[in-house]
This record gives sequence, structure tokens and C-alpha cells, in this order.
Amino acid sequence: MYSKAKIAGHPIHPMLVGFPITFYVMTFLGFLTYQTISSDIFWFKLGYFCNFAAVITALVAAVPGFIDWALGIPNQTQAKRRGLTHMVLNLITLGLYAINAYLISGSWNTGDIGLGTSLFLSAVGLIFLTGAGYYGWEMIGRYKVGVDMSAEQERLEERYEEKQPPLYH
Repeated sequence: MYSKAKIAGHPIHPMLVGFPITFYVMTFLGFLTYQTISSDIFWFKLGYFCNFAAVITALVAAVPGFIDWALGIPNQTQAKRRGLTHMVLNLITLGLYAINAYLISGSWNTGDIGLGTSLFLSAVGLIFLTGAGYYGWEMIGRYKVGVDMSAEQERLEERYEEKQPPLYH
């Protein structure tokens, strides 16, 4: 199982996911700070900007992720099913932040929105993001999707797997 979307032999999806993850977290922190600690409009604008950046960068990261899942992982494997769960959780996260972006659009200078809703949507989004991250790490750590191993690493992995219950059902 290997990545089908690569640049110079490196999988693209893992290179990109750090951007939406960071923007998702910063959206929540910006709105949380604005609502609970400081009424300085800077914090609202931070959350606002990061919310839109999260949606855009998540869409960009999703394309090579989908290509890898659709074309790089064999069908009827546990890895394919785990990858589907990873994708669905990420799409839920993206949907929550997209709804949030819609709700806050046009309020850049005012900070005058139902901020409780934005804070709630971004918090729930982070819960789904955490689940997606768990399954994403399983794709790399357990199923070695996008991981180039040396011949020695492959040999050791095969010896280890012989002693484990099968991952493919």
C-alpha cells in the first residue's frame, strides 16, 4: 500500500494535513479567547481568518488523501475501512467549519455574531478532528500507507506480522 499522490517520491497528503489541523485549532482558540478572555477584535479576526483558511486548506489536503484511499489501498482490507472512517470524520469536521464560515461571513469588522455557536461548532469540530487524526495515524503507523520501508524494515515487519493476528479480514 503506497501513496498514489506524490511529489519527488513523498506522499502529498501527510505534507498538507498540518495546515488545516493548525487552522482548525487556531479557529477555536481565537473564538474562545474573544468570548472569554479578551474582547479585542484581534481575537475574533484570528478565529475568522483561521476558520476560512481551515476550510480551504482542508479541501486542498483532501484531494491527495482521497486519491491515496481510492487508488493506493487495496479493496476489502481493514486499511480501506479505517481509511473510510478517517475520511468521513474529516468530512464532518470540514462540514462543521464550513457551516461556521457561512455563519460568520460578513462580520470581519464587527465581531457581531452568535459567537457561542461559532465556539460550539469549532469545539465539536475538534472532537471529530481528533478521531480523524487517530484513524489517520493508524493508516501510517499500522497499515504503512505512504511509508517507504527499506528491505530490512520490510523483512522485520513481515516477521512481526507473522506473530500477530491478521489485520485484513
